[in-house]
Amino acid sequence: MRIVITGGPASEPIDQVRFITNQSTGELAVKLAGRFLAAGHKAELFLGRGAISRLETAKYFQTNEDLHQLLSEVAERDRVDAVLHAAALSDFGVAQTLVSGTISDAAKISSDATSVELRLVPKPKLIRGLRDLFASAYIIGWKFELEGTPIGVVREGVQQIGLSRTNACVVNGSAFGPGFGFCTGQGLVRTLPTKEALSDWLVEVVGNASTLGKR
Repeated sequence: MRIVITGGPASEPIDQVRFITNQSTGELAVKLAGRFLAAGHKAELFLGRGAISRLETAKYFQTNEDLHQLLSEVAERDRVDAVLHAAALSDFGVAQTLVSGTISDAAKISSDATSVELRLVPKPKLIRGLRDLFASAYIIGWKFELEGTPIGVVREGVQQIGLSRTNACVVNGSAFGPGFGFCTGQGLVRTLPTKEALSDWLVEVVGNASTLGKR
């Protein structure tokens, strides 16, 4: 089976040397890629450039758009059986930068500036275009939340599945509690205590989905 895995943080440029980014080490995505490779699958890993964890065969992206381009190239080149979209992508992009009250497009904002103001605007959600790229793949998204309740996070995961036309969602974060939750459109299916346990579970789930033709 051919598996595509995304991980690590995307970044949005403020100028040519400074970025807004998310906190994501890429560790889980690297573990997932290693586990699928060990199970005999062909796994292609795309990591944000800011990821701490690395894999020699990974390809790297900076922005959401960079990742979309990489995924589009894979979709055109190969049949993909499953997509595990764990990357921490940018929800907002920098639309305008005011330096000391004046609009700026400087390559490097001066460190002597008295103030820097950024106007952020929402970015399109890449996950909602994955089904168009990978029509027959088993697609798993991620939902990381810091505030709320476990029930609320599961509800958001189920909502993501419906809006994005994915097959499943992994939920985690302090709002969910320890470990990871694996959700389908019907709700929470299983809780996994560690990244290793989650990796083993996802290898099993993806393999079963392919065997049974459940897309």
